[in-house]
Amino acid sequence: MENENIKFSDWQKLDLRVGKIIKVENVESADKLYKLTINLGKELGKRTLVAGIKQHYTSEQLKGKFCVVFTNLEPRKIRGIESQGMILASVNSDETKVFLLQPDEDIELGSKIR
Repeated sequence: MENENIKFSDWQKLDLRVGKIIKVENVESADKLYKLTINLGKELGKRTLVAGIKQHYTSEQLKGKFCVVFTNLEPRKIRGIESQGMILASVNSDETKVFLLQPDEDIELGSKIR
């Protein structure tokens, strides 16, 4: 699969922010999904996201973890829950390894990723 180049102006449309996972809930009848509540700071507040990372993280591992969130992704209903963004992770080719992207050190919630 060949990657298609995008224009820099398209990249500038993405709003990627630092968030903190403050609540982790199971999604009923879903082996892979968590319902996450993410704090994105004063400007953006709290958001609900649905993420397919249950096989890679326990709820205890996720709670309190910093993460990178794609905040201006169009909301989407997943299992009846409105997901208001996407948490970003690095994933190997067969998806056996999944690691959330996060800042090296503490930074203000809602900080932009550039």
